[in-house]
Amino acid sequence: MTDHTSIKKIGILVMSYGTPASMDDIERYYTHIRHGRRPSDAELADLTRRYAAIGGTFPLRDNTAKQVEALRGKLHARYPGRFDVREGLKHAEPFIEDTVRAFHEEGLERLAGIVLAPHYSTMSVETYLTRAREEADKYGMESVFVRSYHDHPLFIQALAERVEDSVKALQADRPGQKIKVLFSAHSLPKRILNENDPYVDELMMTSRLVAEAAGIEDWSFVWQSAGSTREPWLGPDILEVLPSLKDEGYALVLVAPVGFVSEHLEVLYDLDQEALSRGEELGLTVRRTRMLGTDPRFIETLLSKLEEVLGSWLQEEGVSRAL
Repeated sequence: MTDHTSIKKIGILVMSYGTPASMDDIERYYTHIRHGRRPSDAELADLTRRYAAIGGTFPLRDNTAKQVEALRGKLHARYPGRFDVREGLKHAEPFIEDTVRAFHEEGLERLAGIVLAPHYSTMSVETYLTRAREEADKYGMESVFVRSYHDHPLFIQALAERVEDSVKALQADRPGQKIKVLFSAHSLPKRILNENDPYVDELMMTSRLVAEAAGIEDWSFVWQSAGSTREPWLGPDILEVLPSLKDEGYALVLVAPVGFVSEHLEVLYDLDQEALSRGEELGLTVRRTRMLGTDPRFIETLLSKLEEVLGSWLQEEGVSRAL
């Protein structure tokens, strides 16, 4: 058996978007998102209103911590004492750079990073990876990163189960009524289409694989949560699609937000309140699937992808799994 005490630990950096610490922290948080530019009074009021609408809570913070803890547990069980697993956030403390620096200060020379976002884009996931890589480079740390896991079999399986269960529940409650499944993800500026960015293709692949696994033929993909900027964003938005579904004779709509892995503002407000309310106005019943959270298959997906990028390091030092 490998003597793990003789092998240097590797830092595992689990990255997420971050969220305000409280209602009073929303302005600071929003200013950070805007690269130091304070939001207008109207913009700040709108974001504050949306958080208030979900109870003045910030579930992403706790949900991220739970996912990190679940991954830490799996890694420790498989490779006892081998990894130091911590979170690093894009727009809140502990910032990505804070965690990388902490690894360095504790003597770690290598880190592997993964973002709690399944689909790669230069405008989203890459911004996390770049910040982590640049900070690691400051200290001469080696770093490797997972780019995406949009088609991992366990990820697809967990999503498909949720779609299948929700469709069955809707059909049991409203038998014989026409149902449409909408896969959704966070919109990005439309210019990514001219930059050979894989974001759209990866989302389409996830949606197709989930639909096939769940036995769903009647589905579409929609965007949500577009930013309020002057440039055009990817569409159509879900709020634009719902009226057309009503016109086409649908009574039931199931939204599967495959671009997200836990509950947060874009799910609890943009879908559970805004889309549901719009559906009610149109006479549509709109529901969404459960989020992945700490589903063991999702956590195993993260671990599996980390093992891929860690492969040469683990082989180099002769690290084996615990029996």
